[in-house]
Amino acid sequence: MKNATTRALYAYWDRLRAGRAAPERGDLDPGAIRTLLGDVFLLEMDGQARHSVRLAGTRICTLLGQEWRGRAFDGPFPDGDRRELHLLLDGVCAAAAPVVAGVVGETADGRRLDLEMLILPLRHRGRTHARLLGSLSCEHWPYWAGQAPLSRLRLVSFRHLSGERETAAVAPVPAIPRPALGRLRLLPGGRA
Repeated sequence: MKNATTRALYAYWDRLRAGRAAPERGDLDPGAIRTLLGDVFLLEMDGQARHSVRLAGTRICTLLGQEWRGRAFDGPFPDGDRRELHLLLDGVCAAAAPVVAGVVGETADGRRLDLEMLILPLRHRGRTHARLLGSLSCEHWPYWAGQAPLSRLRLVSFRHLSGERETAAVAPVPAIPRPALGRLRLLPGGRA
């Protein structure tokens, strides 16, 4: 897991599950992850659209240039990636095993943005194939966000996170707030 949002959401999810394969949907407290909510999505499994977006954060919608809520999750992905994406999502539900994926977003005018996607299983009323919690975030917020929307997302890599090994390696990390457009951001660095 490369970026702070992914690590923080995974750590929160891991605390909630408390040794179980997955936490209940009702265990989620949006206030506990309020700094992450702009990068978080919640998927619902249903008969028609298999994986529809139940909730989508504002930063995700800004990057896509549209509201993602109520749409098919695979909508921004090209046809060639959709089968693999569905297998990946179904696998997270079936095995209750989280996945972190590399995604590349592309604008119509050829700009590219490297994104990290985390997909976590949730139980909903005892069912494991009902909800998924996830995040879609970038390491560095692009200056053109909101002006040039991502027209396509491509799945470039993924790996399953295996229980205790990943849990031990992940410490709770606070999310880095994204600056508003047109503002400066101070980056840590320099000499100690």
